[in-house]
Formats: sequence, C-alpha cells, structure tokens
Amino acid sequence: MTPYSIGPYSIGVDLGGTNLRVAAIDLAGKVLSRISIPATYEAGPQRVVSDIVTTVQQVRGQVGHDGLTGVGIGVPGYIDMQAGIIIGSANLFGFQNFPIRDEMQRHLNTVIILENDANAAALGEMWMGAGRSVKDMILLTLGTGIGGGIIIDGKVLHGSQGMAGEFGHMTVFPDGNPCGCGNYGCLEKHASATAIASMGRMMHFQHEVSSAADVFALAKAGNKRAEMVFEAMGRALGIALANLMNVFNFSLYVLSGGPLPAWDFFAPSMFMEIKRRSFTYERTNPRVEPALLGADAGLYGAAYLPLQNLPPAEIQG
Repeated sequence: MTPYSIGPYSIGVDLGGTNLRVAAIDLAGKVLSRISIPATYEAGPQRVVSDIVTTVQQVRGQVGHDGLTGVGIGVPGYIDMQAGIIIGSANLFGFQNFPIRDEMQRHLNTVIILENDANAAALGEMWMGAGRSVKDMILLTLGTGIGGGIIIDGKVLHGSQGMAGEFGHMTVFPDGNPCGCGNYGCLEKHASATAIASMGRMMHFQHEVSSAADVFALAKAGNKRAEMVFEAMGRALGIALANLMNVFNFSLYVLSGGPLPAWDFFAPSMFMEIKRRSFTYERTNPRVEPALLGADAGLYGAAYLPLQNLPPAEIQG
C-alpha cells in the first residue's frame, strides 16, 4: 500500500488474550489500516514492546506519517496513569512496574497513552458504538469475569487509584457464591460467562456443558432448566444495574461480551429487577442496550485516547 497524506488520525493498540491488534483510525471513525499478529506475552515485555513498535510502524507506513496524533494502548490490568507503568496484570507476565509508555515513546517518537482495556472499550462504544448520542454512560463487559468502564463528559472516570468501574465485585447477593476476591455474592460469580457455565453444570443436563454458549444452545432448544440459568443471571445483572442507576442517573447503560446472544432469555428478569429496585428508573427512563462494536470496542477506544485531546469541533462522530 502506498502511503498517503490525510487529516488527523491515531493508532489504537489492543493487547488481547491471544492477539495483538493495531489499527489506524481517523476522526470520523474510519479504519484506515489494521494488522493483527499473535501475542507473545510469554516472551517478556521487551519482546512485546518490539512487536508493538514494529506493527505500529507498519500501520503508520501504510497510512502516512502526516497527521498522526498519537498511539493509544488498551492494557489488561491496573495502570499508574501518571508514571505510564502497569502495576499489575494477570495476562502480562513480567510487566509489573515496567515503563512501557516511556519505552514506546523512545522508539516511536509520538504521544503514547495507556488505558485499561475495559475503559478503552467503554470509550470506543461512546465514540463509535451504542453511546454515540451521549457523553455519560456505563459499559459492563460480561466475560470470564465482569469489568467495564464509567464515562463522564466523554472521559473515563478512573478513581483515586485507577480502580473505578470494578463492577464485577459489586455485591448482588450478600450470602451468594464465594469469589476469588474474598467477598461473597459478587456480580461476576452470578452473571459472567463463567458463572453461566458453572450454573449449567450444576443443572446436570444430559448434554455436557462446558461454556455459556452450551447453556444458550440448550435454552434455544427449549430446555426450561437452561432458561432458568439465564433468568438467574438476569436477576443478578438487574440488581447491579438498579444500583448503578440510583447512584449515577445516567441515560445509558451498555452490556457487552459473550452472553449477549442470550439477551432474550436474561433481559426479562433483568428489567424486572431494575424496575423493582431502581428509584430513578421509572422517573428518568434510562436505556439498557447491547454494545455494537463487539471485539473492536477496545481498539476504537484505544485509538480515541489521543484524539480526545483535540478541539471538540474537530472530532466527528
């Protein structure tokens, strides 16, 4: 591809579980170039930095050097935003206290912005997904665990130590299932994809259940006990959302992740609990909607990080 000069754009980097994905995205949200390569986290931080730098340079070479506003990186873990280091991450072995931002800037000579991957996904949905009409929203990511991000006036709410948005560890059932965090009844122990699979195995179906998708397949086939699993999941999710609505009074709450295809099975009990428990729901009519960007939300959000510092009039979408 021949490099060409364009208006302002940025490059987003998504450090996923199995792949490193890099994309150049312009102010209108158009993907100009993207590359995905296998992740090599086990090789250590220097190798990962080298892979990121090489891939970013390839993308920049395809799009052109003019107009690059910076590189945003979505990182799975806790980040010291000021120091530009990863404090802790279950997926990035050896990165603890590694100066990844400074290393990247040294090689790429451009602005580098780090962000937690769930926060980046929330930004992506606000910019080019389900939240395009709002500047205040909450995203809940339903996966192995439950995470998410809080967006206020178009910016991520980090909290004093960068740990705001730990929705998975909200207590929804005081005497519920024990969680690895030390608490009981955490949302992610009752509404994550892992929890759905676990509840499915407890039901002793005739067919082997190893994932939330298996339980969904049984529910679609009319299995009433599989439907009960999603009713329980929806109830836990509704309790959490009702609390968030009472606290934040936002107009939009977005759900993403693997269990979304089962929306019709868990949404009725979810909305029932919201209506029962949220003082503000009936009075303000907030929306609860599925995410639109899927696995690309974090990539869009990472790319948005350098763009959000531009004058508002320049940012389209």
